[in-house]
Amino acid sequence: MQRTAVYWLIYAKTHSPFMLGVAVFAAQFPSFLFSPLGGVVSDRYNRYRVMLITQTASLIQAVLLTVLVLFFQYTVWEILSLSILLGIINAFDVPARQSMVNEMIDNKDDLPNAIALNSSMVNLARLIGPAISGIVLEKLGAGTCFLINAFSFTAVIISLLLMNLPKFIPQQHSKKIIHEFKEGLKYLRQTPSIGFIILMLACVSLLVLPFITLLPIYAKVIFKGNAATFGYLNSAIGLGAVSGAFFLASIKTGTDLKKILFINLLIFGGGLILFSHMNNLPIALFFAMIAGFGMMSQTTVSNTIIQTSVSKEMRGRVISYYAMAFFGMQPIGGLLIGTVSHYAGAPYTILAEGIAAICIAFIFLPFLRKDILKEKDKIELIELEDSSVIIE
Repeated sequence: MQRTAVYWLIYAKTHSPFMLGVAVFAAQFPSFLFSPLGGVVSDRYNRYRVMLITQTASLIQAVLLTVLVLFFQYTVWEILSLSILLGIINAFDVPARQSMVNEMIDNKDDLPNAIALNSSMVNLARLIGPAISGIVLEKLGAGTCFLINAFSFTAVIISLLLMNLPKFIPQQHSKKIIHEFKEGLKYLRQTPSIGFIILMLACVSLLVLPFITLLPIYAKVIFKGNAATFGYLNSAIGLGAVSGAFFLASIKTGTDLKKILFINLLIFGGGLILFSHMNNLPIALFFAMIAGFGMMSQTTVSNTIIQTSVSKEMRGRVISYYAMAFFGMQPIGGLLIGTVSHYAGAPYTILAEGIAAICIAFIFLPFLRKDILKEKDKIELIELEDSSVIIE
């Protein structure tokens, strides 16, 4: 709700696609800068306590935003400054929160389904939040959206306090933080199956995911709507994302995730291409839902592959690089997409983003196939060794 209201507020004040890109940049680029540090903190310290601190800080940020909009003559730059603050908080929150999913699961065979269900929760919020936000924006204004968000953090913090996790055992850390950061980079270089997934996600986040930046233009200019129309577009994407999450949660253990990653990236690109020049709102919502399905599926599959492949002692740092790729590239892409749409128009920009998604899928296909063949060779080797043992 807060994100939807911030973007709508900035576009309503400036009527500038470029400023929408600046808004995305302000909210997410700090995550790119500070995520490596957040990953080291997640690996060094109690992730549960880190989450309590970040969620409390997010509550304070939401309260400040509420007070600013409701009681003061605010400027766009003040809102952007608070967005930067939230981006810094998220840089420490995401690695800790994503890593905690692994710690909460006793049977690691259930981890892929748990990650997908976790994503379905996030995307259910993406479905419901913008729809409510659109109505609240129209009837009560952006300040009320921010107020509701501030209250919501009390539920999050209470839920954390009620959790009963295994006791944290502190580890001795003789190495400096910068050395541990370099260890993470070295680990990625030595594990190309993870490194290529993160690089692929970075390309998608830079060139494709910022399509969300242009949704206010579709709502207000192309569909001649209002804040509620903006909410419907976001909710259609969220509905597709939730469908993708439930699809991933239902897949069986041992399914070829890299093949699903490739196919869903094609679906994402195809959905954007079909959505880009659609002037009929109901049909456009359907194509937005398809794009949401592909978008959520490819990001969640990437997360699942990483979390099920990475070693325990490197999990926080590798997830911080995942966060850098996912959250960090989007603000740069937001500026790029906002600038391109200023000259080419929103429909042609989103068309280009859809084509970019398909191109990225085929560019990285050889790397995905290479990893798949390696996995098949390992399985055949294990089966051969098992057969020899039986024969003996």
